[in-house]
Amino acid sequence: MTSGDGGPGTGRRGVLRAGAAAVLLGVAGCAGGAGPRPSASGPGTAAAGASTGAPTGSRTPTATVAPTAGPTPLPDTPLWQPGPGEIQPDVKRRAVELVAALGAWSPGGQGAEAARARVAALGLPPGLADQAGALAPAAPEAALEVVDAQYGGILADSASVLVVCRQWTRQPDGSVAAGGTTVDVRLSRAEPRWTVTALHPGEPGPAAAPPPPAVAKVLAEPRIELPPEALADLRSGLVHDTVTAAMLRLAGPYTLSVSVVRSGHPLDVFGTTRPSDHPLGRAFDVWRIDGRPVVDPATPRQLIESFMRDAAAAGSYNVGGPVAIAGVGNQFFTDDTHHDHVHVGFNS
Repeated sequence: MTSGDGGPGTGRRGVLRAGAAAVLLGVAGCAGGAGPRPSASGPGTAAAGASTGAPTGSRTPTATVAPTAGPTPLPDTPLWQPGPGEIQPDVKRRAVELVAALGAWSPGGQGAEAARARVAALGLPPGLADQAGALAPAAPEAALEVVDAQYGGILADSASVLVVCRQWTRQPDGSVAAGGTTVDVRLSRAEPRWTVTALHPGEPGPAAAPPPPAVAKVLAEPRIELPPEALADLRSGLVHDTVTAAMLRLAGPYTLSVSVVRSGHPLDVFGTTRPSDHPLGRAFDVWRIDGRPVVDPATPRQLIESFMRDAAAAGSYNVGGPVAIAGVGNQFFTDDTHHDHVHVGFNS
């Protein structure tokens, strides 16, 4: 099995919310390698990007009691599960379980000790809770949505799963704040299930104000879907113009659902010491094209191949995905890591 986000190497969405509310109101709302840090990060603190979604719901009063105003309930949806076409699906499931346990809690479930207990209940080392970072902000209540879980790398005995999240937290005044992060979850083979060895929430850095013109165009393009961390990466001003130009070009013929840009991705191509293009702001990953998940066997291979070829035509020197395409040098590649997304990388 191989991996390559800077050249070929060696190597769905769901939600968990602990303590679900009984009724809903509407609320506003790519692993081991050498390097100084295991995940891409920018300057500043581990700030989560803002979500562009606004989950909604309804509340029905009883026959005898009129409804009264109260705190807006947080979203309540099920835990993300791997779909058809996954390689080693339980590896992803294991990573998602941990992220969900750390990123969602009911009132009274906040704090380090409660988080350690939730991790221990999964049969994982409780000390992993101390690595939660931006995944565990100070809040009395939190809900988490896993947008996607993609491989940052998968080898015989080790893996990186990039868990892309949205998160909602209760504020001191009772309001709900929307954000999210992407977590690089490292795992190793064990029995009866793989175990988690470390996790690294992304750190996109502070937003540039105003955003660069090319970024503003991407943010205004409805055919480009961005999760919170990718959105924050773009707003940080640390992403190359080659990336935004390619996104805009591909948004002509396609709707692209981006999973990862800079932060939350391993610094090195998994299983190697070669730097990945992601932390340098020179790559992005797409997990869904025209609403069709790349990993799903039902998604036409012709659609994915067309997207990969168009990504190369948009300037990418290094396009990876689940389809083998003949090209010049390493322009196209495929491996197990990229069976679930399309990697679009640039050398400047």
